[in-house]
Amino acid sequence: MNYRHAYHAGNFADVLKHAVLTLIIEHMKLKPAPFRLIDTHAGIGLYDLASSEATKTGEWRSGIARLLNGPPLPQDAAALLEPYLAVIKALNPDGDIALYPGSPLLSRRLMRHGDTVISNELHPDDVVTLRRLMASEPDSKVMGLDGYVALKALLPPKERRGIVLIDPPFETTDELERLTAAVTDILKRFATGTVLIWYPIKDAEGVTAFHRSLSACGVAKSLVVELLIRPPRRNDVLNGCGLVVINPPYTLQGKLEQLLPHLTRLLEVEPAGTWRLAPLPA
Repeated sequence: MNYRHAYHAGNFADVLKHAVLTLIIEHMKLKPAPFRLIDTHAGIGLYDLASSEATKTGEWRSGIARLLNGPPLPQDAAALLEPYLAVIKALNPDGDIALYPGSPLLSRRLMRHGDTVISNELHPDDVVTLRRLMASEPDSKVMGLDGYVALKALLPPKERRGIVLIDPPFETTDELERLTAAVTDILKRFATGTVLIWYPIKDAEGVTAFHRSLSACGVAKSLVVELLIRPPRRNDVLNGCGLVVINPPYTLQGKLEQLLPHLTRLLEVEPAGTWRLAPLPA
């Protein structure tokens, strides 16, 4: 699957990923000790929704636009999303949705001074754009390595507290093998870290194999978070997406149980959208 992010910025998958990321960052901020976020496949950091790429697909209209302009969520669910949406609203002060933050900028705007964001992007043009964007952001560093190579250089973080976000493009046939090898290495170098791994959902068999491969890495604590915008009848379209969270905060499942039913109803493209929370298979 080719997933160049400029075409998909602000879509339902971004909403899920960034909602979960926000909940984890907000939990990390409950302790005064600083922490670090490492984003292995960072993209360009900020997306113009009027660009040729974004307008070609228009996916943000059924993602972040629905969240901002659709029926209001119940108070408890809305409160969980408030920090995430506050960043987006600050980038769009006139009220129109023109700009959408990627994970590096969203994380940096959510985190405190003294917390560090390390953003890595391999694409030579995109890393230049990302460096330009993040140059004015405090406690930020941008790298231009292969994402999996970057992890070896960055772990463990000196703070011994942190989040690793792995959002690969799934462009190569060996992506799963490289990903599982990276998880095995993370568990050796930074066993207490919280790891988020994003993945597309096309067919159920592929997702099951993916989960089993991660479970075989020796993951002790995990939470699978999935949102399907349509039943997976076809395996040639993106039916949904998921995140595997390794070492999830103890509050995360309960908060997502409040949030996901409402997000699913808002983002589904067919009335049979579904969500799921579960540990990785043993």
